[in-house]
Amino acid sequence: MLAGVAVLCCLPALASALPVSTPNVTPQQLEQRILASQRLSFAGYAESNANFGLPPLPAFSSVTPLLNGVTRLRVWQASTDRWRVDTLSDAGENDTYQLGSDTYVWDSGQQLLTGIFGAETVRLPRAADLVPSSLAVRLISWAGAGATLTSLPPRRVAGQSAAGLAISPASSQSTIARVDIWAAPGTGIPLLVQIFGHGSAAPALQSQFLQVGPWTESGGVLAPQRGPAAGFTATSPASFAGVLKNLATVRLPDDLAGFERQPSPLPQIHIYGSGLTAFAVLAFPPSQGGQLLSDALDAGARSLTLPDPDGDGTTAGTGAVAGAPLVNLVVLKLSRSPVTYLLVGLVSQASLEQAANAVVAYTRFHR
Repeated sequence: MLAGVAVLCCLPALASALPVSTPNVTPQQLEQRILASQRLSFAGYAESNANFGLPPLPAFSSVTPLLNGVTRLRVWQASTDRWRVDTLSDAGENDTYQLGSDTYVWDSGQQLLTGIFGAETVRLPRAADLVPSSLAVRLISWAGAGATLTSLPPRRVAGQSAAGLAISPASSQSTIARVDIWAAPGTGIPLLVQIFGHGSAAPALQSQFLQVGPWTESGGVLAPQRGPAAGFTATSPASFAGVLKNLATVRLPDDLAGFERQPSPLPQIHIYGSGLTAFAVLAFPPSQGGQLLSDALDAGARSLTLPDPDGDGTTAGTGAVAGAPLVNLVVLKLSRSPVTYLLVGLVSQASLEQAANAVVAYTRFHR
């Protein structure tokens, strides 16, 4: 018995010690194979390990576990708009089904299946975003044509020989220094994704398939399931958007701290910069904004005092600044405005503070 346990414990080390051999592919060829892999059907088990270190804000409680700690994922994908991802924990599981434009979410703790009917224009990050296959494709898309692509030595991932691709953002203003992706060279399916901040030898986020292979849809795996005693509720994407559904509509300039505003799916969400060098500005009504600032300060964020642009020594507002290897944020409450602003994204704290000062200057004349 003990000998059997010892063998099982050694299997991961033995697998990693097996020789690795991959066909010669250029970085550009591997990138194209990764993008083309979206059309493939597969199933597997993956784990994401994140260490963002952002303060836990109750308004974003659904996101915090994804950015700090291990997320265990069971994945089935028939196509880009037909898939299922189960998030597994000691307390149970939460399953997300994507069926065309409709989404279903099963919560085993509440014994509740929720149907979200209609395309989600905007939403908070979810566990399915951390699956290596979808994460890699999103990062490649965000990096854009100006990113630098280089090859990495092959390595064994999920029992397969994987070819490596390193992506460096074109802009030095991005908090992301490098994205490393290892993919099956034949299919292009990403097996391992690592995201590094500047000056760090360890990834701030790593997502890896431990097991993955071809899969043909069968047995109703993609049909949302619930027990006979479970509840069901239907809602719209807007109603399911959590903290984003009550944002205030405000006017902001076309440029903040040198970052140009980009098209946004909602007028309440302002996006500046692009790709891996972008941040969003959200405005929260008084009923939520004051609590957001208080929660940030209570969680250890650095307090921020903004001088009035008039230069008369008065205070234009107060706020909080928090940073992590990849994501920084500023919460800003202005004296002249009833709303509270949240600036959050993949740019430095200094850039976000400059943007906050620009918001102060702009709201002085545009209320």
